[in-house]
Amino acid sequence: MNRFVAAERALRTAAPHELLDAVRRVLTEQYAAVSVELFLADYGLTVLRPVSVLPHTMEPISVHNSAAGRAFGSQEPYAEALRDDLARLHLPVTVRGDRLGVLSVTLPDGEQAQGSLAELSDVAQVLAHEVVVAERDTDVYMQARRKNRLTLAAEMQWQLLPGRSCARPEYELGAQLEPAYAIFGDNFDWSATADHLMLYVTNGMGEGIEASLLTNLAISALRNARRAGLSLADQAALADQAVYAHYRGSSYLSVLMLDFELATGRVSVVDAGSPRMLRLRDGAVERVELEAQLPLGMFDETDYGSQELCAEPGDRLVFVSDGVYGVSSPEGEAYGDAALVRAIQATRLLPAAEVPRAILRELTGHRGQSASDDDALVVCLDWLGR
Repeated sequence: MNRFVAAERALRTAAPHELLDAVRRVLTEQYAAVSVELFLADYGLTVLRPVSVLPHTMEPISVHNSAAGRAFGSQEPYAEALRDDLARLHLPVTVRGDRLGVLSVTLPDGEQAQGSLAELSDVAQVLAHEVVVAERDTDVYMQARRKNRLTLAAEMQWQLLPGRSCARPEYELGAQLEPAYAIFGDNFDWSATADHLMLYVTNGMGEGIEASLLTNLAISALRNARRAGLSLADQAALADQAVYAHYRGSSYLSVLMLDFELATGRVSVVDAGSPRMLRLRDGAVERVELEAQLPLGMFDETDYGSQELCAEPGDRLVFVSDGVYGVSSPEGEAYGDAALVRAIQATRLLPAAEVPRAILRELTGHRGQSASDDDALVVCLDWLGR
């Protein structure tokens, strides 16, 4: 049995809370590793936090200016030379484009590190899959991601999300919510089949748990309709009825719904009072104007219709909630479309998974020292086509 197979078997047979112990043990035995540490990105994507037993004893590592952060941001293994001829490999822990963290493995010498790089990168990918599965049965990895305590509303929202990034040959997706530890009702959701990608971007209403409950109801209704095989417009109508039946129009929410045909780039869109959509094409950024319809749950039995767009290979689509374009500076200047255009241009060379974090970081600078009083959501889709 070769080394990689031994590592894979150890991970697949380990108890959910013992994945780090299992990978540490097998890498020590099979690769002569001096140390093995697993770091997971926190909810705010600012630090990589060590997976360890509470109370944590290791310090978090910055995503922005560390060797592990470099591997996380670039999604490429990074070799760090240490004293005494030791070498440390920082390996992205990523599953289907969803960036979870970094596996750091210290080996006795640089030559061995280079020779083992490909195999250890594969081990890190297997570990990523096992972490996702293990989270059904243990809180160890979710606890490790927390730099601060989540509010109850934020806990509900993070549990509702599909991930923060994903990738397929036809597209790459990235999304982020702020304030990460106290979000209310903004949300994103996606689902892919062999032929379609469905993407939903939600601009929530209200504050705290009430906002989270409203979004949970709407997203659950949309998923229920989607999984029943209904069209985009019928999904919106069913979710609209579910929200109105409960709130009778006192609460409602805006959703932008998109159905991408992977083979052609044709896009069906339902704009239910949506967040804004901007497109970067051939170096120019423009706001995509859509046929606005009523938000979900505002009135009883609203009919929805879809419109057609076309995504071209190389297009970048950026979706933002009002917590982005409506934010004011200390002088009262709104962030607005002009600033968004500049931000999208400034981040055009970044991968889709990095763009939301970069735009939200610039937004924080625009807002200044004042605390955010609304959710801010950014979703970035790079359309690659077939």
